[in-house]
Amino acid sequence: MSQKSLAKKAEELLALADIQIGGSRPWDIQVRNPRLYKRILASGSLGAGEAYMDGWWDCEALDVMLAKIIEANLEKKVKIKTFFWEALKAKTFNFQSKNRAFEIGQKHYDIGNDLYERMLDEKMNYTCGYWSAPKNPAKNLDEAQVAKLDLVCRKIGLKKGDRVLDIGCGWGNSAKYMAEKYGASVVGITVSQEQKKLGDKLCAGLPVEIRLQDYRDIDPSTLLGTSERFDHIISLGMFEHVGVKNYREYMEIACRSLKEGGIFLLHTIGGAYSVGGTDPWIAKYIFPNSMLPSVAQIGRSIEGLFTLEDWHNFGADYDRTLMCWYENFNNHWDEIKEKYDDRFYRMWRFYLLTCAASFRTRANNQLWQIVLSKGGVKGGYRTVR
Repeated sequence: MSQKSLAKKAEELLALADIQIGGSRPWDIQVRNPRLYKRILASGSLGAGEAYMDGWWDCEALDVMLAKIIEANLEKKVKIKTFFWEALKAKTFNFQSKNRAFEIGQKHYDIGNDLYERMLDEKMNYTCGYWSAPKNPAKNLDEAQVAKLDLVCRKIGLKKGDRVLDIGCGWGNSAKYMAEKYGASVVGITVSQEQKKLGDKLCAGLPVEIRLQDYRDIDPSTLLGTSERFDHIISLGMFEHVGVKNYREYMEIACRSLKEGGIFLLHTIGGAYSVGGTDPWIAKYIFPNSMLPSVAQIGRSIEGLFTLEDWHNFGADYDRTLMCWYENFNNHWDEIKEKYDDRFYRMWRFYLLTCAASFRTRANNQLWQIVLSKGGVKGGYRTVR
């Protein structure tokens, strides 16, 4: 098919989403390289993302444009064979095996604390903020992240002296909050050297230990030859890196690490469909070896291990969180651009705004906080919002 024919077909498809090529509205697309259409036809979302990084096309309101594409279901109207190859690979290989555990830390979380310090809130939370609290809703990103941390603590019934395991502790923000505000002692684990380095500094003097290790090494039957169990477990934004082939093992380890009657709070992005992998562009440039769990996949993984006490969806709050991150990143770009390049800027912009669009449409990506108990809460669990 000629470039002219492909351009015509693209115009017709985008018109279904009220998007014009070369139009004057903020969500219209400006094509800088006519080879764009063949690139997308050959490589799908990977080609579209890489072409944006290379400056082959632009859009002022990228998040609005992408939301329109999702809402118009354009991806179902275009058959891209590369997606099926990615799905086949995901079914065949375990991309989240133990020997790959530290890859996400090295390729994403270790790229520079300077970037995350400028992009995130003052406490450096790299998960969805809680904007929609029924009482006293958050007015800004800092308030939304504190509200999220406090929501987690209230959901697990945290009290002074409790011992908590934080699987995927980031820069220690949640551990620091639980230790300072609730008097808990916390063991946090991360696969990022940079997160541990800064986390150790931020949590200095508190009853917080941050370990550089894979979650499979927290099994109480093997860890340092000891029996190590916790009153509570939390995991905020880490389950997206576990992979469907490992969900059951992850839950078994969490169950063995939790005291009888303890509560495990799982905070994760979730998808509307059961899949085995993720978008090829996201996998290559942002979150290698990642995937979003479905309700069915999580349900199968906890069967016979935990009692499901509560399932809270506040996915709409992630759109607002991501737009705040983008605004911070964009506003502080001049402070760090000597370390990164323009292609990185375009890549990171594409990442934040595509994710914001996906949550805004509410069609697929969600944010779940799932409360699980070991043995059931006696007398019943009181829902917390």
